[in-house]
Amino acid sequence: MTPLSYDLIVVGSGFAGCMTALNFLETCQRLNKPGRVAIVEAGKEGERCGASRWTGAFLRLGHDLAFDEDWVQEMIQVSNGQADVEYCRKLAREAKTTAEYVEKHGVNFVRHEEKNVLLEFKTNQYFVMPDGGGWAIIQALMKHIESFDNCAIHWETEARSLLTDHQGRINGVQVRRSNGLLDNLYAPDVMLASGGFEGNREMLAKYVGPKTHELQLIAPGLKYNRGQGLKMALDVGAETAGSFDGIHSELVDTRATKPDAVIWGHNYGIVINDSCERFYDEGKRHLFATFEMIAVELWRHHHNKGFFITDATTMDRFRPGWVYQTTDQDPIQASSIAELAGKLGVEQAKLQKTISEYNAACNDRPLDLMKLDGKATTGLKVNKSNWAHPLDRPPFYAFPLTAQLTFTYGGVKVNLDSQVVATNGAPVPGLWATGELTGLYYNEYPPATSVLRSLTFGRLAGITLAQRLHSPQGRAVL
Repeated sequence: MTPLSYDLIVVGSGFAGCMTALNFLETCQRLNKPGRVAIVEAGKEGERCGASRWTGAFLRLGHDLAFDEDWVQEMIQVSNGQADVEYCRKLAREAKTTAEYVEKHGVNFVRHEEKNVLLEFKTNQYFVMPDGGGWAIIQALMKHIESFDNCAIHWETEARSLLTDHQGRINGVQVRRSNGLLDNLYAPDVMLASGGFEGNREMLAKYVGPKTHELQLIAPGLKYNRGQGLKMALDVGAETAGSFDGIHSELVDTRATKPDAVIWGHNYGIVINDSCERFYDEGKRHLFATFEMIAVELWRHHHNKGFFITDATTMDRFRPGWVYQTTDQDPIQASSIAELAGKLGVEQAKLQKTISEYNAACNDRPLDLMKLDGKATTGLKVNKSNWAHPLDRPPFYAFPLTAQLTFTYGGVKVNLDSQVVATNGAPVPGLWATGELTGLYYNEYPPATSVLRSLTFGRLAGITLAQRLHSPQGRAVL
């Protein structure tokens, strides 16, 4: 075996890549068999690229770490039946084991009981998040990986193309080093775990469409997600999955000095564009079922500039509290709508007109934030279906908003073992993919699952790859 020859090459060091590498190493260790791994990472050592280190990593799990039993049906509904249902069911079966694995490897999970926001998750008003966010998970996984002497990490190394033998079996990766020179790394199996194409403006324009150059990235590490994994897989004949014109974006505080400064809570006030007009039914569904689509609408049709506005009725209930803690800035506060307009830099008459008309259109049903309460407006160009309480209790509050890009939907198609599937339906020999590089979501993203699927299918693939390495019968499958 040459110095640049391995049993497995993993491209990417986020959740999916780290889980693949670590589970491969641990499984080989349990089998008392050798297994040499190379991790190829475009970013600098310690930088932790992609979105993994920056995300809050909300997980769709209950207090006992059980997965939301209704998520599969939600996926079928929002994708109009296009999502891979068996893949979704496998995630539902394996998610709890994944969370327990991450816990055992040193990550402390916070079981958050949400008492103020109606969750569509069937988790008894709980969800789970790591203490320290995605950064805590990545640190813990990488610490364990670095304890193995049979793992080489190639920092500042960009994967460029897949190497194949004369029959098309994958046998390595050509990479570009930080000095600009090309090099070849060899292995009988390559795992692509390099994320989507958020950092590639050309691919965003090609697949997602116009005005993508106006979208900022929600986390700095996403600049490394340049779609190389997707390009390499397509070059060897991979099939695709997921909405290639679809993205997950979120409304963030334009004043924030930190990444991922999401403003949650659009359900409990109004969101206006830069012309002081409401443009979306803020109470159409649960908060987590609509927070993405309102962001997409602001970006696509409203100059990507808006404001969330509410009053003391909402703020007295939520602050201090989790809903607004992702930004490092306090809300803009004013004693009157006229004062608020001045602080926001919008036309006073337009803002007062929008809020007066909205207030007058609210019905007299009681406000109940813990159900779809039917407290709605009537007669407006855009009505609000639930939680439409008049904004008439000062002080008034606002956050300036813009949509930022979190991840892309389109990716490669894989089977339930994370093998990349070719356009003829056969697995591409020696090629694997997991995480956000694999296409799953169509139209909308039922949230708190992206991190879970990256961790879960990375874990399962790492185990499978190690077992196949030391099983002639397993290797012969391809």
